[in-house]
Amino acid sequence: MINKTTRLQNAIIESDVPQIAEEMVNVAIEIDSSDIHIEPSEHTVRIRLRVDGILSQIMEYPPSLHPAVVSRLKIMGNLKIDESRIPQDGRVQITTPEGKDLDLRLSTLPTIHGEKIVMRLQDRSRQIPKLEELGIEPYNLKIIKRAISAPNGVILTTGPTGSGKTTTLYSCLNILNTAKVNIITIEDPVEIQMSGLNQSQVHPAINYTFAYGLRTALRQDPDIIMVGEIRDRETIEVAIESALTGHLVLSTIHTNSAVATITRLLDMDVPAFLITATTNAIIAQRLVRKICEKCKKEDELSPAIEEKLKRAVETMNPAQRKKLNLEKENSSLKIYRGAGCEECGNTGYKGRIGLYEVLEMTNRLKSLILKNATPLEIETEAIAEGMKTLEHDGVEKILSGITTPEEVYAVARATEEESKKANDETQEIGEMADFKKAPKK
Repeated sequence: MINKTTRLQNAIIESDVPQIAEEMVNVAIEIDSSDIHIEPSEHTVRIRLRVDGILSQIMEYPPSLHPAVVSRLKIMGNLKIDESRIPQDGRVQITTPEGKDLDLRLSTLPTIHGEKIVMRLQDRSRQIPKLEELGIEPYNLKIIKRAISAPNGVILTTGPTGSGKTTTLYSCLNILNTAKVNIITIEDPVEIQMSGLNQSQVHPAINYTFAYGLRTALRQDPDIIMVGEIRDRETIEVAIESALTGHLVLSTIHTNSAVATITRLLDMDVPAFLITATTNAIIAQRLVRKICEKCKKEDELSPAIEEKLKRAVETMNPAQRKKLNLEKENSSLKIYRGAGCEECGNTGYKGRIGLYEVLEMTNRLKSLILKNATPLEIETEAIAEGMKTLEHDGVEKILSGITTPEEVYAVARATEEESKKANDETQEIGEMADFKKAPKK
């Protein structure tokens, strides 16, 4: 990192604004950063880069340079340099010396100390990964491929911003993208450009919304439609209507889990019978950092982590326990960590991988949803039928030496059944304590 930032440091010392702008992008490219943050404060302006989902500060420069840096970046992004009162969005296309074509999505935000700038780097020459390369194991892969091969229906991916939902959808579209089908995408913005797709970007300021775009797409003789995000009742209603009229619809929605997505749809006043009639599969996902292969080693398992992992293992489907050789009661658990090396920047991590929870809409689950079953009942049945929760997939990747408990439990909650057991035990301990404190008669 030190060698990579020397040119940037020299540019700051020399107050060479064009060079500052160029070198911060070069550093970001060299260390595979996804985002550049330029943040003004009262006494300094810091430059931070997001690598494998984690922000790290790499440099500072004096506030006196900031207006010139902002103007330079605005010119690059074709933004108004004399407008600093409102946020602006722009795009810059650059080609690296190695021949990589990059898109820089530039966003400005007025703050009390000046304009904050975030630039997202997207490699246009990067190949869209196959589903197998995202961390989706064979059982979940079969469900997803079965869902996208259906002639119609709705497939939803869910997770927080930056969890890889769009990449998963494009990996699915990559499989479906043939000359025999008409695929239309409605996005905000178009993040990945793919040959063979008809991609359209919404503009809410002129009332070109997801719902309006989706209705318009239906008049374009589509076979498959990808909607960037379901944000309101109108959009989900049109998506369901599209599925009922013979189209395959892929989209994203913000919920915490696959089962929670069903609850969210019900809260949006979507009738249960329409959810069960149109939903093919729901995919919940998160991204976690992978342990660096160069410095990976077995690590000591603390009692607290061991207890947490054992609880998760108890709620796994028997087939999953068997696959991990955990069906025996006295099976030993092993975890691994990265010691830190030059290859990973002494973080112990290198790259990221997805955790996936894939719920297939089976007849039994349809029956439970139509009977207004609780999320616990739906999740328990889904696990019994083979679904892996995010936690289960994470634990499998922990015990396989791919990631660490800290990474998994930073993004994945315990299963409903596991949480209920833990709460029951806590309540039982509390009642025993109250009994011991009570005066004897």
